[in-house]
Parts: sequence; C-alpha cells; structure tokens
Amino acid sequence: MKIDRRRALALLGMGAATPAVAQSPKVSFQHGVASGDPTQERVVLWTRITPERPGADIPFTWTLNPVDRRAGGAKRGAGVTGPDRDYTVKVDVDGLDAGRAYTFEFEAGGVKSPMGRTRTLPSGSVKDVVMAVASCSLYPNGYFNAYQAIADLPRVDVVLHLGDYIYEYGGPGSYGMDSPVAAERPHDPNREIVSLEDYRRRHAQYKSDPQLQAAHAKAPWIVAWDDHETANDSFLHGAENHQPATEGDWDARKARALKAYYEWMPIREPAAGVGLAEAAARSFHFGDLASLIMIETRLGARDKQVSLAEDAPEVDGKRDLTALKAKLADPARRMMGPRQEAWIGEELSRSVKAGHAWQVLGNQVVMARVMPPDPRKELTPEQYATIPASSRRRIQRYEAGVALGLPVGLDMWDGYPADRERLYAMVKQAGARPVVVSGDSHSFWANELHDADGRRVACEFGTTGITSPGAGEIAPGINAGDLIAKANKEVVFNDQVSKGYVLLTLTRDVAKADMVTVSTITSKAFTTKVVKSFVAAPDGAGVSALTEA
Repeated sequence: MKIDRRRALALLGMGAATPAVAQSPKVSFQHGVASGDPTQERVVLWTRITPERPGADIPFTWTLNPVDRRAGGAKRGAGVTGPDRDYTVKVDVDGLDAGRAYTFEFEAGGVKSPMGRTRTLPSGSVKDVVMAVASCSLYPNGYFNAYQAIADLPRVDVVLHLGDYIYEYGGPGSYGMDSPVAAERPHDPNREIVSLEDYRRRHAQYKSDPQLQAAHAKAPWIVAWDDHETANDSFLHGAENHQPATEGDWDARKARALKAYYEWMPIREPAAGVGLAEAAARSFHFGDLASLIMIETRLGARDKQVSLAEDAPEVDGKRDLTALKAKLADPARRMMGPRQEAWIGEELSRSVKAGHAWQVLGNQVVMARVMPPDPRKELTPEQYATIPASSRRRIQRYEAGVALGLPVGLDMWDGYPADRERLYAMVKQAGARPVVVSGDSHSFWANELHDADGRRVACEFGTTGITSPGAGEIAPGINAGDLIAKANKEVVFNDQVSKGYVLLTLTRDVAKADMVTVSTITSKAFTTKVVKSFVAAPDGAGVSALTEA
C-alpha cells in the first residue's frame, strides 16, 4: 500500500494530519478479517474499517504472531486507508516462515478487530494437505451454514473458493427471493448492482454475515471469480445479464466490479503492468506434494457462449443446428487466451519436474462432458408419472436437449470443446496428474475426464453451492443428479440436491474428496454429513479411475 508523506506524518503524529485523523475518529470492524494467497514466505491480510463518519483517511496498525510462540517470526506494521478503496485494508506480509501458523489482528482508533488465523504454505517434504472447496453463495436463498461448517473443521489448510462469492441480482422476484428466509435476507442494495458503489455494498453485505466471517478467520483463502461477481454468464465482451442500452458500457461495468472485488477479497494485488483479469491466474505450491494452478476462464479471453436463440433460431418449428455445431467445434473459440494456456503448460511441466504428486486445477465451471438424460429412459413409467408440475419444465428441457443432441451446459467447458482438448494435450505432454476442482453448477460431481480419443486424463471433483439452488429432485426421492450420472460415461456421481462443500485431502498415494452436506440452509441449527467420498490414485503419468471410499 502506497503511503505518501502527508499520510506518513499523520501516522507518526507529526503534523499534517487532518483534524479527523488527529481526533481518532470512531470506527468499527463490521466485516471481520481474512487472509489469502499464501506462499512459503508471504500472506495477504485483509479487513475493512467502518468509520462512523466517512470522508477522512484512517490510520491503522496490524500485528501477526506465530501460534507456536517460538522466538522470532512476529510482525507488525501500519498503514492508512480511506474512501478511495472503500476503507478496506490489505497488507501483503513477507519474510514469514514456511508451513507456520499465525494469528493476526488490526487496530484503528483504539478499536481492535476480531482475531484471525492464517498459515504459510509448507516447503520440503509434505505428508498431506487439506483443502475446503466452496462456491456459489446466494445470500437471500439461505443461511451460510456450510461456511460455518468449514469454520468448525478441526483442520483446514486453505479454503479454495471457485467463484460466485456474491451475486449481482436483487429486488423483488429476483433469483433466490422465493426462499423461506429471503424476507430477512434481501440483497443490499435491493436491486441489480451496476455501479462501483453497488458492488461495494453487495460485498459489504456478504462479509457482514457472521458465518462467512468465521470461515474467513479460520484459514487463508485462495479465490477465483466466476460470472456473478460481474454479471451472469459473463464473457470477454459482455454478459447475458448485461444490457448496454440501460446499463452502459460492459468494459466499464467489468472494471468497476473487479475494482470492488480486489478491494474486498484477500487476493494479492496485480504486479505492475499486469491487468486485473490476468492477475487471477496464479499458482501455489504445497511443498513436494502438490501444485495448485488457478485459471481464469471468464473475463480475460472467453468467447461469447453459443446459444440456440442466436446460433440456431427456430424457423417454422424447426431448428437448423449446422451452424451452431460448426461454431462449437471451431478451434479458434476459447475459454482462455494463448498466453494463459502457455503459462498453464509451463506450470504443469514445472510441477511434474519438481516431483509433485498432484497438479490441482482451480477452475470455475464443470469440465466433464455432460449430455442431458432421457427421463423416459432412466425412469420407470411409474416414476415418470410421479413427476410434479414443478419439475415438468426441467424434464422438457432434458427431453429437448436429447432430441437436439446438445450438451447440458454451453456455458461450461462443453461449450468450448477445442479449448478443452488443448488443455488435455498440455496435461498429457507434461505427464501431469491433474485433479480438477470446479464450482458454478450448484451440485456435487465426481467425474473421470477423457480426451477426444477416450483416454482418461484427469479426475474432477465439483462442489455444490453454499446456498445456491440446484436442480433438486425430479420426483419425490429421485435426485436429478442420479439421472445425469446414469446418462453420462464421465459422470461417476452427481448430486443436485445437497448444499455444502468438498473437503479435498491429498497425500502422495491418494486424492480423496469428501462431499460434505449441511442438513438445512433455512434454519440456523444444522448438522453435517458426508454424502459420498471418492478417491483417485496416481496411475503412471496419469490418474486412476475413481473409486468410492
């Protein structure tokens, strides 16, 4: 954080301070503390200071202490924040010890923040790593019980959040407002967010939630955005939920959303000359055990999604899919740009050469091939007859998808098959053992990923939403995910009902995913259980088939 002479003098009490600063303005810490982007010697510390009367800059101090209380390792410092960054604070602390746990807190105006816990990444020989993988937290749709469950874990080394941390929607009738708890959890502002102030207020509302604060205070986070941090189904030059005529220029809206994101999230600031979207692609190394490669697939290079409405409009009750399917197969279509693809290839190769057992790809959307199920084929006539009216629309979409021969999600990797093959080619060239982790879908997945020739190249574990709704039950007692798993070779397991997170544990011999669900998101009293557990093992220069643990 850059501190000019006036701010430095204010910190030292040597004049040049504004009266508000000199008088120690009344402040509070209403949004908790967080840490993120840990390395072997660095970690980002975050908080937000809420002034009673916004306007003036506010000085703060921070302290970080080793949990083990061994001599050495304590750090402290000072800085200033203000309205130019919405009074958020971000400190990138360096000179730390690898694999060490720390507590940290901030102070401003004589008021101390809550205390948080963080840790640096380990170096050398590492026995295991435990990650909690989360995504998709729709505030009005339910309580953040899954975040509390993460906070209550006896051990979690890092929390990996794969996007849709906030949602841009708002107002009566908007997404999630039919929830039983929506009346007490309406979005703020209670309308769709577009301006910088809007995005800041929405982040502030989410971080006011005590369960989310507890999860942030538990361990360092490594985060990625998906689409709702900007607008639904976003891509390089627009979004499904962006209307230029009424909401202005897309690039300007995207820039405002990312400014708020970097202010409010514990993510490392971009290096000089690096754009915000580019900076989201970064890697982390857990000693000799695993590399985590975070990729950006939304805002840096993604081409517009293929759609029936635009690419195969209905004429006289019929659709001609020739142009649409040709567009899908076009090798020029991208989720990622050439520079990021080259970087991923280098990171995979570097990790393999370093002897790491696993290469974890932090990825926003489901990578597996997923075709729609045929309900009449997968259900008995008796089961089909029990499908309620509330599910008929989804059934019709499945049946229409089967007739068209199109994937379930053209916003997922299925909408960019050539780019997926390029990624698989890099995996094979490096001899990597990838564990792909995915968000976005609001459902649990255990997938085996194959290239176009049918060769298994990776496994994939998808996490469900913290609160965001999935497809649910097709009929009483029939999970929509069961139909999807039956209809798709790559899908070993799919659960469209549960809410929760994935607990991913890596050792040299196994990658294990526990799919942890909370019993409810509409009551603050909840329990947790593991719905399913799956394991993969190294298999030569690749990954074994999944087995249920």
